[in-house]
Amino acid sequence: MFTDSVGWIVFLLSASAGLALASSFSLINTWSKMAANGEVMSSDEEINESAELEIDTKDDVVTFKSLGVTDVLCQACEGLKWINPTKIQQESLPVALAGKDVIGLAETGSGKTGAFALPILQKLLDNPQRLFALVMTPTRELAFQISEQFEALGSTIGVKCCVIVGGIDMMTQALMLAKKPHIVIATPGRLVDHLENTKGFNLRSLKFLVMDEADRILNMDFEQEVDKILKVSCQMSDKLYHLQGQNVPCIKEKVIKCG
Repeated sequence: MFTDSVGWIVFLLSASAGLALASSFSLINTWSKMAANGEVMSSDEEINESAELEIDTKDDVVTFKSLGVTDVLCQACEGLKWINPTKIQQESLPVALAGKDVIGLAETGSGKTGAFALPILQKLLDNPQRLFALVMTPTRELAFQISEQFEALGSTIGVKCCVIVGGIDMMTQALMLAKKPHIVIATPGRLVDHLENTKGFNLRSLKFLVMDEADRILNMDFEQEVDKILKVSCQMSDKLYHLQGQNVPCIKEKVIKCG
């Protein structure tokens, strides 16, 4: 999934978010129905039996290492005093690290940033590339918080992040984007401004797309901006077409609901 298409990770704040999401693009509508039925969807057409999710635990103590997180990132977690994974991290990390798309329900403060940042950084280690991941978030304050966590977790591997939000000079941001950071954290409106006006900037090489607090994004009337962002990348368009197909095989796992 990570070499041929974009990996999707979507986090919602409430189980009722499907109502707001269903009014948006067909992909999220499909995911919302899966979540409402108590399921998580993977779009991979073929899943090798050896890729079945197994959490290796000792004495029932779950650690980041037992969930499949690499040593260098486990050390980064220790540096942040993340002793044990939170519930949302325990549930979502094995799914994301196995190369599956994820939709999760989790409250603010539950550790959801780590739940999507760790898989992205681990895949980035395996396949170093600029403009590797995009994180969309509803507010500038949340964007800076997410950037701080990415930089803290990726400090030993040289991760470069760029925050693209309103209230900051467009030219300054364009110069930051020209340096091709690994991770872009953005609010939808300002990101669309750069996609339409910043020469040379595009998302064609993207390998991960995260929508954090996706229900808030759409409740704040960002639906048109999100649709534009999804359509500007060939890979994202292919993913949309693939998931919208009625005969696409799906692997159904337990829903990730943590609060």
